[in-house]
Amino acid sequence: MQLADRRRLVSFGLRELGRRLCRRTASLRLALTSFTLKIPERLIVAPTDLHSIDLFVAEEILEDRFPLAGTVLTTYGESPFAVQLPSKIFAERLHSFTWLRHIRANKTEEACAQARSIVADWITLHGRNRSGVAWEANVMAERVIAWLSHSTVVLQGAEAGFYRRFMRSLAQQVRYLKKIAGCVPEGETRLRIRIALAMASISMPTRNAYIRREGQKLDRELERQILADGGHVSRNPRALLDILIDLLPLRQTYINLGHELPQKLIPTIDRMYPALRFFRHQDGDLALFNGASSTPASELMSVLRYDETAGKPFKSLPHMNYHRLTSENETVIVDTGRALSPELSRTAHAGCLSFEMSAGRHRFIINCGAPKFAGRNYRTIARATAAHSTVTLNETSSSRILRSRFSGPFLISGVSRIEVERSDDQHGNDWLRARHDGYVRQFGYVHEREIGLSLKGGKIKGHDRLVPAEGGGASDEPLLATARFHVHPVIHLSRQDEESVTMQAPDGETWVFSAPGLAVAIEEDIFFADASGFRPSQQLVIEFSPPAVSEIRWMMRRSE
Repeated sequence: MQLADRRRLVSFGLRELGRRLCRRTASLRLALTSFTLKIPERLIVAPTDLHSIDLFVAEEILEDRFPLAGTVLTTYGESPFAVQLPSKIFAERLHSFTWLRHIRANKTEEACAQARSIVADWITLHGRNRSGVAWEANVMAERVIAWLSHSTVVLQGAEAGFYRRFMRSLAQQVRYLKKIAGCVPEGETRLRIRIALAMASISMPTRNAYIRREGQKLDRELERQILADGGHVSRNPRALLDILIDLLPLRQTYINLGHELPQKLIPTIDRMYPALRFFRHQDGDLALFNGASSTPASELMSVLRYDETAGKPFKSLPHMNYHRLTSENETVIVDTGRALSPELSRTAHAGCLSFEMSAGRHRFIINCGAPKFAGRNYRTIARATAAHSTVTLNETSSSRILRSRFSGPFLISGVSRIEVERSDDQHGNDWLRARHDGYVRQFGYVHEREIGLSLKGGKIKGHDRLVPAEGGGASDEPLLATARFHVHPVIHLSRQDEESVTMQAPDGETWVFSAPGLAVAIEEDIFFADASGFRPSQQLVIEFSPPAVSEIRWMMRRSE
């Protein structure tokens, strides 16, 4: 490990130690001041929830079966909090109570009573024990939003005693969130905490000064996390959708109650919409970069129907560092960036210069995406360069993923410099040229990639080069370079010849991938980001060996 990497690891560890001490101190302060907690008598409003709902899930929960995180847990009449849970991810989904939204699809007296019983069990078993998954910051923020948004489900027909216990627990969680907000690392969880606190401030009876103060804190967090081009600091396209799903109901609740809106709220939402549309493919789904997983179409449409910034997507997001090449029928999206800070590298992927391509109504070339419900090993595999449509050298990621039980997995020893150029050639074709230094330290090579989309569409050209870095250091020994092009599972591949492969979509849209003078292999692959979980797929692979062969050219063209 390099000295700089050791220093970064130590720095990460010290910051994490500080955050853990902060959370423990917050828990102690909350315990010592619990007698001063003022319990609200009622809730003023239940904010809307834009997440999709599923009647099947509601019916299963009514039968003591919990289909969460890709697993079904049967409790046989016991509380789900009193049995062994199948995984940490399952526990997070259960304790977050985001599943309450499905009860709206079957809002019978029996279903509401079942939801209320589960909430009562949680309050009894976990309401005072501020440790474990139930009190992790991201789970708490989601739970507060869920309890507020679905309070009409939980409190329908509730007795006065339960109503008061519910309000006491909710008030305690809100107070705890306020105390730990500063202990949470940079990223989406910290923003969701601020959204939850702002939502609580207007959903519970409180002073106008407190409402304004929470709105100002939300403003500051929005300013820190939403970039000038509308992107999120995580560089995850899916984060934009998830944040808007929370911000839109918050905005509407402010308006409905006649409160003054936080100054940054509406401008931020308006800025985020073009960035969200930037990542939409021809089939309507979002691109799979930096942790993005499957996107429920109903949730995406429920957000987009509030879009008042209609217009064509931008050609680039210069702060989020992505580029988009489009014609009437094709879209190519390219990752030309890296993690914006060491803290944010905890969730970043080593996919610099990877791209996705869609045409007609289908995605053809994709990244493997992030598994929505999977263990740490699979999440680490999905972050590797090999899981992206780009070039790897000696099966090594362009940024190394370091696992640390204390600090979490983050990226080190990788891409530090990226150069990008965008231009039109003499024929009006749109060209993107970029290079990164992720392989310089270990192998002495710079990866250069050019992608061009023809003016009239129907043809995409690519050129990948591994160039010896300035100042030498490139290995004289043969290396194995692998260019991967991950193919969406619905696309059927058939070989034309050794250099060419036909890619056909279910509706007949057909493209031919070719690499003149090179063998194009069809290999098995795995698609992590399917809504149903892992799904078998295929990939196109071109291997070459620098320094003898240091560049390849490839092309995709529509077949008539």
